[in-house]
Amino acid sequence: MGGFFGTISTRDCVNDLFYGTDYNSHLGTRRAGLVTFDPEKGFTRSIHSLERDYFRSKFEDELNDFRGHQGLGVISDTDPQPIIINSHLGRYAVVTVAKINNLREIADELLAQRMHLSEQSANKLNQTEVVALLINMGNTFVDGINRVYQKIKGSCSMLILTEDGIIAARDFLGRTPIVIGKKEVHQLSPIGTDEFIRAYGVSSESTSFPNLNYRILRDVGPGEIVKLKSDGIEVLQAPFKRCQICSFLWVYYGFPASCYEGVNAEAVREKNGRMMGKRDDVEADMVCGIPDSGVGMAVGYAEGSGIPYKRAVLKYTPTWPRSFTPSDQSRRRLVAKMKLIPNEAMLRGQRVVFCDDSIVRGTQLRDNVKEFFDNGASEIHVRISCPPLVYGCPFIGFTESKTDLEYITRQIIRDFEGDDRTNLEKYSQTDTPEYKRMVDEIARRLGLTSLKFARLEDLIESIGLPKERVCTHCFDGSSYDQPQGDGEFFG
Repeated sequence: MGGFFGTISTRDCVNDLFYGTDYNSHLGTRRAGLVTFDPEKGFTRSIHSLERDYFRSKFEDELNDFRGHQGLGVISDTDPQPIIINSHLGRYAVVTVAKINNLREIADELLAQRMHLSEQSANKLNQTEVVALLINMGNTFVDGINRVYQKIKGSCSMLILTEDGIIAARDFLGRTPIVIGKKEVHQLSPIGTDEFIRAYGVSSESTSFPNLNYRILRDVGPGEIVKLKSDGIEVLQAPFKRCQICSFLWVYYGFPASCYEGVNAEAVREKNGRMMGKRDDVEADMVCGIPDSGVGMAVGYAEGSGIPYKRAVLKYTPTWPRSFTPSDQSRRRLVAKMKLIPNEAMLRGQRVVFCDDSIVRGTQLRDNVKEFFDNGASEIHVRISCPPLVYGCPFIGFTESKTDLEYITRQIIRDFEGDDRTNLEKYSQTDTPEYKRMVDEIARRLGLTSLKFARLEDLIESIGLPKERVCTHCFDGSSYDQPQGDGEFFG
């Protein structure tokens, strides 16, 4: 997926920028970048790979090179960012959290208009540069950003660092979040006098703010465009009417302490688990969450079912952060095994309910289940905090899957039906004969004693937003069209 952080302050912002960006590290695994602007020094930028090291270790030694009262940071799962642009709109830097499915089509159209593309990674188009070129076609930043909204198929949120402020623009349907924070503090200056500091920040994760003394102000709305300066916020474009924020924020990739649309991720996971635990009739000796994102659900499930919660499997955090997820499937399987350490003393002879966030391919869970049985578990019941993933996501890159056929659900549907696209609506509807048959087959292939998925209705109730404001495409195939520049998408 990816995440970003931006801040503008009445004093040097580099420390806030560094640590605020780091709090988005769990959202991406490939690259990270920082950029600051200083009136005397201009733009300073650095980009590093994260595939073999942490964000902090890559940038810490460079922090003295950055200077300025405003800057952007990005954790990217796609291309090298930030991009620095010279245009008729001025000189600016841009970062994106995006998945653009028609990138080649847009690039070809731009090239036909005699525009050029320079930034590439592994001979692939850099989608952030394509976004910048679309912005440059506008008469203003707002005009250019709306061109992005109208052209792309997928989603795109962005931050733009100009010479006089930061522009934040959330995806036109709000699929990815942007949260605004504000800091006002008094502290001693280097010469011992009292100094008042005011700063504004924008982030993909609200957890970027508290430890840096920012208080959360509000979410940027779908399609909304705001400009942050050290003395205030200006709304350049009001929010659009429709919202389709990704439900998987609360299921998996959102940090537990973060809130989106005012709804806390861990609270949703616990409530969802509690509802499932109350409904379930399994007999077991303990409940255990598979770290990290299965833990909240397991705590709720234990409360709802009355089965005690125990830590029978633990994540080894010192050298295996959640963000380290290699793109190669064989390495992913090995890393998944290395991260989790079963506690044989807790597992031996026990009937265990393991709670996890989702099943994509099923390979990691199958390997984990074998380890749990090898460590003495007598029964393994798995409870998943979302419905089965039946439809590939065209809006956000939350898995490494290249095709829907990498999903275990689609493989089973193909084996049952002769085609992986047949009767999808029946397989995605809870308690139909097709659904039950698919779930039983997943359990068989993964070697589970039993398997149950959360109901979509329960997940939506746990989130607490109206169903029409939450994207559940990966579960039920529902989605909305692109905006055309007016009408129902605008407030």
